[in-house]
Amino acid sequence: MSSLTIALFAALAVYLGGWWMGHWIGNFSLLLFLLTVVTFGYWLAERLKFAPARQQAALQLERDHAQRMESLARQGIEKVDSDVQAARHKLLAQPWWLDWTAGLFPVILAVFLLRSFLFEPFKIPSGSMIPTLLVGDLILVNKYHYGVRLPVLNKKIIANHDPKAGDVIVFRYPVDPRIDYIKRVVGVPGDEVAYLNQRLTINGKPVTTEAQGDYYDEHSMRYAKRYSEQLGERRHDILVDPGRVPLYGVEPKAFPMAQSCRYSVEGVTCKVPAGHYFVMGDNRDDSQDSRYWGFVPDENIVGRAFLVWMNFGNLGRIGGFN
Repeated sequence: MSSLTIALFAALAVYLGGWWMGHWIGNFSLLLFLLTVVTFGYWLAERLKFAPARQQAALQLERDHAQRMESLARQGIEKVDSDVQAARHKLLAQPWWLDWTAGLFPVILAVFLLRSFLFEPFKIPSGSMIPTLLVGDLILVNKYHYGVRLPVLNKKIIANHDPKAGDVIVFRYPVDPRIDYIKRVVGVPGDEVAYLNQRLTINGKPVTTEAQGDYYDEHSMRYAKRYSEQLGERRHDILVDPGRVPLYGVEPKAFPMAQSCRYSVEGVTCKVPAGHYFVMGDNRDDSQDSRYWGFVPDENIVGRAFLVWMNFGNLGRIGGFN
């Protein structure tokens, strides 16, 4: 079993190393599920086989010691140099390969359940959600707000709330579901979303915005116009760069249900299909979102982002956000 354990740890090291070096895209949910299953197998083997075997060996040692002491006593020998308790402790001790597998099962199981059904941490890798979220923000995502989903498969088994306009969601990128994206919901099923000449309109009504002055974007090292925007129940800030020329009007886009969208040099207008959502980044002119690659299917949604729990470069970032 120790050789098998070494082989499993070696495979894990290769997988994590290749992921870290960018040779492939890892799937942490699947990895955590497999670690839970494997350590559970070791935990069962420990409870049902290895621990009873060690306890039986320790009992046999005590019986053999007692018989030996009786034999020596009959010969008139009462004192012997032996430490049966040290030998017993050594027999009962878990070998390293069980300590690092069966011993870790409760911890891995707790992390798996917490991450799969309650809250999951993410790190903001890009500036598409500036000024709401900055590069380096570590955020928490509520996994049950939109319903309970099966781990790995991401299939919804218990419905809860539906995403609303204004929600910040994490989802599996429709173009490559191995990658997680974070954007703001702009359009829900049935909405007609138009983003023309850098102005957002929902169902024919312009979204209310208020100018907030200039904003220096340290990520792109340029100034942009900051606006307060009303989507849904709460307000949030967005950035608009009047000097940027949108690229989505240059050529038609190929994505599922692209026929629901109309492109022009002014921008894009889309009718959101059933079971899908139209999402955009708050950094409107520096965000690859539904304007470029289409709608987010409901089955791709991971959860609702609601809290910055850490930013090692700026502790003042910790807290909730709109």
